[in-house]
Amino acid sequence: MKKIVLSILFVFLLLIGGVNIFNNNQTSQNVNVKTSQSDDKKTVTENGNYSSKEEVALYIHTYGKLPSNFITKSQAKDLGWDSKKANLWEVAKGKSLGGDRFSNREKTLPYKQGRQYYECDIDYDGGHRGAKRIVYSSDGLVYYTEDHYATFTLLYGQENI
Repeated sequence: MKKIVLSILFVFLLLIGGVNIFNNNQTSQNVNVKTSQSDDKKTVTENGNYSSKEEVALYIHTYGKLPSNFITKSQAKDLGWDSKKANLWEVAKGKSLGGDRFSNREKTLPYKQGRQYYECDIDYDGGHRGAKRIVYSSDGLVYYTEDHYATFTLLYGQENI
């Protein structure tokens, strides 16, 4: 009887281990997972303005929203922004674009029923927008892309949940 129970337990543990190995390989090949946080301890406050990858990602992770120095494209257009003129800081000094939906058309990021993705510019310093973005989800995932959506690095959250 003991041998049967031990055999069943062994098979059960093998199955669980196999499922975990299978699930860990489900990450898209274009998404890297950051396994450790930076040694530099960043802090953010709710009323602060931020534009760096580390600070904006931490802000989103901490407060569940963008810092107040971000405005949507629609808000920027209402103020007179023209993307061809790259005049955001002429009409909204110190602001960056963020908060618009990211459609994930290429299906590079994981799909989950009800999940919405949003994007924001990173390291914007006036003029034309660069390629750096953070894409974040309605359920806590925060990704960084430095090559305009070609590849992503997971900064916060867990994809398998």
